[in-house]
Amino acid sequence: MHSVARQSGFSLTELIIVIVLLGIVAVIPVSFIRFSAEGAVNTANRQQLSLSASIASEQLSRALREALPGSIRVSSDQACIEFIPIVASTVYQSAPMTSPANNFPVLALSNGRSAQGHVVIYPYAANQSDLYDPASPGVISSQTATLPAGTDSVTLTMDSGSHQFISDSPSRRLFMVSTPVTFCQQGAFLYRYQNYGFQSTIGAALPSNFASGREVVAAPLQANSLAFDALPPTLRRNAIVTFEFAFQSDRSTDRMTVSQEVQLRNVP
Repeated sequence: MHSVARQSGFSLTELIIVIVLLGIVAVIPVSFIRFSAEGAVNTANRQQLSLSASIASEQLSRALREALPGSIRVSSDQACIEFIPIVASTVYQSAPMTSPANNFPVLALSNGRSAQGHVVIYPYAANQSDLYDPASPGVISSQTATLPAGTDSVTLTMDSGSHQFISDSPSRRLFMVSTPVTFCQQGAFLYRYQNYGFQSTIGAALPSNFASGREVVAAPLQANSLAFDALPPTLRRNAIVTFEFAFQSDRSTDRMTVSQEVQLRNVP
């Protein structure tokens, strides 16, 4: 009598169940890796936004702290701010107040440094518009001057012609300044403009490329997010500039908003 050998195996239903379970098990680590990678990318993106915003804020703050007292002005749409940067400052012994002169004695700068730029004495003695329209007599010299290096008293000399100032400084403070600088937002970029000279109206004719004096400070900014506000100085308190802007990531919906207040030292 012959016995029939029993054969064992999997049914079709069992195979389908196994395949489904294997698929579920395979998806779990893949999803974990994908979500972990996305989390790492998002974190890096936020850190990049934070770093960019911090650098832009610090650049603006440092630049504004070098502004000549009384020279800060903001555009009507608050997207631009302009000021006259201080190159150096010292104390004069006497200055041409009653008639023009092409030189006068001042104290030398520390560390034997020299300086060149327009000369300003007591900027509070004029309307702000006069600071952006150099003329003689006036608080800002119509031409540049050279302050030579030295260890004691030196002679500051106008580079061409003569100048007459309109008022003494209570502390005989003298500023050497460069031509104005403007910061503006255009689209996603924060630009710094220089080398365009003195203009009666802020933003009247700014450089259009790097070669002529435009450089990118930061990007990408959220459109129309930059806003400046300035509180002018008085004889008893400093000038205050506030600004805020938002960085918008170009790779996600993340956004970083910054608000900053800068005090400008009030030194007559």
